[in-house]
Amino acid sequence: MTHGTHEWSNYKEYIARYFLICLLLFLLASCATFSYEKYPEHDYAVASWYGSDFQGKPTSSGEIFNMYALTCAHKEYPFGTRLKVTNISNKKSVSCLVNDRGPFVEGRDIDLSYAAAKEIGLIGHGVCDVTIEYLGRDTSYVKEVKYLSDSGVFTIQVGSFSDRLNAVRMKAALEFKYSNVFINEVEINGKQYYRVRIGKFYKRDDAYQLAETLADEGYEVLITSYDENI
Repeated sequence: MTHGTHEWSNYKEYIARYFLICLLLFLLASCATFSYEKYPEHDYAVASWYGSDFQGKPTSSGEIFNMYALTCAHKEYPFGTRLKVTNISNKKSVSCLVNDRGPFVEGRDIDLSYAAAKEIGLIGHGVCDVTIEYLGRDTSYVKEVKYLSDSGVFTIQVGSFSDRLNAVRMKAALEFKYSNVFINEVEINGKQYYRVRIGKFYKRDDAYQLAETLADEGYEVLITSYDENI
C-alpha cells in the first residue's frame, strides 16, 4: 500500500512537471513569435527620400520636419522608433528616428530625410533597396488620451490645422492603418480650421479604446464631441 502510494505520488509529480514544461515552452514560443512579427531582426525594403518640399511642415507625429535631422517616415512603426537602415548596394548604414508616416508612393516602404539619405548614398539614385533593423524606441513619444467631452456622441481628434494641405496629409497618413478618417472644417473668430478626426462613437469606452491605441503609437489625441461646431 505504501509502495503504491509512493508510485502515485511520483506519477502526479511527473505529470505536474510535464505540464509546467509545456506551459513554459508555449509561453516562450509565443513571446518569440510576437517579438519577431512586431520587430523583425532584418526587413528588406525599398527606400526613398524627401527634403526641401516638406521643410518646416508638420510631420504626422506633430514634430516639424527638418530635412537635416536623421529622421524617417514609415507606414507602421510607432513614432520614436529608431531604425538602422543599410543600403544593400554599398553597405552604408544610418540610424534614424521614425517621426512621420509615408511613403505615399506605391512600391516604396520607407522615406528618409535628406540627411539620412545622404548618409547611405541615396540622394543621386532617389530609390534603393535597403535592410531595416529595429534598434528600440524612445517611449517619450507615447502620449496620453485627453478629453474635451464626457457625454453625447464622440469622435477622436488627431490634429487641427489652419493649412488644409497639412490636414489632407495627416488624413492620408492615418489611412495607412485606420478607417473612417475625415476632415472637419470649422470657422472660429473668422479663421478656418481643418480638424482631422476618426470615427463616430456612441460609447466613451469605445472611443477610448481606439484613442489609447493612437496615443501609444505617438499621436496627440483628443476625445471630443462629434458635433461639427465644437
